[in-house]
Amino acid sequence: MTEISELSSASTHSRVAKMNGAGNEIVVLDLRGGLSGITAAQARAIHQKRGLAFDQLMVLFDPRRADTAAFVRIYNNDGSEAGACGNGTRCVAYFLMRDGERRDLKLETAAGVLDCRREGEFTFRVDMGEPRLGWSEIPLADPVADTRFTPVRIDHPAAAGLRQASMVNMGNPHAIFWVKDVAAYDLETIGPLFENHPIFPEKANISLAEITARDSMRLRVWERGVGLTKACGSAACAALVAAVREDLADRKALIRLPGGDLTIEWRRQDNRVLMTGPVALENETSLDLS
Repeated sequence: MTEISELSSASTHSRVAKMNGAGNEIVVLDLRGGLSGITAAQARAIHQKRGLAFDQLMVLFDPRRADTAAFVRIYNNDGSEAGACGNGTRCVAYFLMRDGERRDLKLETAAGVLDCRREGEFTFRVDMGEPRLGWSEIPLADPVADTRFTPVRIDHPAAAGLRQASMVNMGNPHAIFWVKDVAAYDLETIGPLFENHPIFPEKANISLAEITARDSMRLRVWERGVGLTKACGSAACAALVAAVREDLADRKALIRLPGGDLTIEWRRQDNRVLMTGPVALENETSLDLS
């Protein structure tokens, strides 16, 4: 593997920052004013660089809209693209706002325009938009009358008792299983089996959620294209929405993930989901994509 200090060269190179959002490993690559895209193979290669391993790679391009700071493409560490990454979006907001007095900005992603606001030096809020709840919006392979109660099973002893999930799309498809103890399941084994279940034509993020109070829950997540992760912002949003739909939680709750806590609110007045949480900058360097 290549040392992070060896990545820069005399040729054209771009700023890159290794960060994390509530433990979610994020790399921010700034290609504004430069390349118009990267390949899946390049994304996988960056993940292999020592010091730059990531769950999600947030690649910044020149804005397409006058009211946004950048257009952002999101790559999982297997090179596939994601529609949304809440923890990564907070990291991008820090990356773009840390040197000035600006407290608000908009970012354009495949999931739409996201409003970001600085709440503290290392705390940011992102408007993740409205949840999509219809079976074809998730999407699922076949019609389901009520996506709160979707039958989905796998033939594996480690998945005993997991027979139905609540489905939510928060820029990515999510399946949430309600359990009494999130630690009681081998998510590393059953996660990929559920992710690739035939009911999910675009695969899915798989969450185990444990309600601890009306305003808090524990969450473990298997991310499609990534694997077992310490945190997933869109999964936290999806879990809160799913809990509210089943009257298991209030509209604002603390979501506790292995890497840290996120505060999620599903506003009644405009149907939008807000995520607030921390970011951390681990290191910075430059990267020669040639």
